[in-house]
Amino acid sequence: MKMAIARTCFAAAIIMGVIGVAQAQGKGKFDMGKREYDSNCAVCHGYKGFGDGSYADLLKKPASNLTLLKKQNGGVFPFDRVYAAIDGREMIKAHGDRDMPVWGRDYSQESAKAGEYYLDVPYDMEMYVRSRILALIDYLNRLQAK
Repeated sequence: MKMAIARTCFAAAIIMGVIGVAQAQGKGKFDMGKREYDSNCAVCHGYKGFGDGSYADLLKKPASNLTLLKKQNGGVFPFDRVYAAIDGREMIKAHGDRDMPVWGRDYSQESAKAGEYYLDVPYDMEMYVRSRILALIDYLNRLQAK
């Protein structure tokens, strides 16, 4: 458990470092979390997170309004629930069937392909998956309604 927390913290530090360097060099034009959101979430949740994406009419259940997560949780951003929902590899019986993709599994499969290029150095696919999810959560936190 302590090792998992340490790895998550390490991944978060890497994300912040990458974002900081990118902002310093690109004058704030690179946003890893926004990039993840735009490429994987906006089609259902909409580009501003209101649940009005281009696939909204095709969904069995309406996509969540992601700008209200903090407001619906007593003013506290529900990090653990959001992480579990995005990752999706661990089913939560009380929540029933998943209505969105299992991004943790999808990210793992992508990173396995990327890992082929890092045979000479230690490569942790889980750290790669966590860094993408943490970047996305950071962006979702910034989308929250005031």
